[in-house]
Amino acid sequence: MRNKPPYALSSVDHALQLAALLQQEGPMRVTDAAERLGVAVSTAHRLLAMLVYRDFAEQGPDRRYRPGKVLRPAEPTGAPVALLRELGLPELRTLVERTGESANLVVPAGTEVRFIATVESRQILRVGDRVGRSLPAHQASGGKAILAALPATDVTAVYDGDATVDLPRLRRELALVRRRGFAVNDQLTETGLTAIGMAVKGTDGAPLAAVSLALPTARFDRDQLPGWVSAISAAVTRIQLALARRP
Repeated sequence: MRNKPPYALSSVDHALQLAALLQQEGPMRVTDAAERLGVAVSTAHRLLAMLVYRDFAEQGPDRRYRPGKVLRPAEPTGAPVALLRELGLPELRTLVERTGESANLVVPAGTEVRFIATVESRQILRVGDRVGRSLPAHQASGGKAILAALPATDVTAVYDGDATVDLPRLRRELALVRRRGFAVNDQLTETGLTAIGMAVKGTDGAPLAAVSLALPTARFDRDQLPGWVSAISAAVTRIQLALARRP
């Protein structure tokens, strides 16, 4: 039998209950959520907004809320997530200090990349925390950098027969990423957001993760691209060296 904690936080409890309701019962309106939780409509709206922000929920065209990506079965990742986060976070902080923009660490998970660490920019207009979220690998900058580091046969095996992906076009784009050493996501996953990504490789040369720099598209300046790429490359190199030193 489970007893309620003596110092229970009602807001946390309500958010967890609401996430479970979405997963178990499916789409609901704000008023439905308020009734099920026994809270005011305004409170239910704030709870749902936070669940949407963290990808526990999403809102459809009919204004009803549904389970988000976090509540759906997730693709497994073979990356050493805890170790990558431990070694990567200090480098993300340094990257943010050097560039003034938000930095992320992502790992591959099936056809997606999952954000495992974020350090936000201090600027008022900035890209926010993405931890826990997933994006299509063939669109995200970090995902494209990881795909470009894989053998072409592996990429074909993943996307062959996928009607949503133009495989010949993706191959051409990945070839460009390999030549440049970095990938760019220009508003493919979110309007107004541009990101630059570079793969983090293990000692065997296989891609384990990627570091990305994300910024508002309004601040993206191609004249600054070499400096941003240099800063990302330095962060990636230090993470790879730290990985190599670990048993």
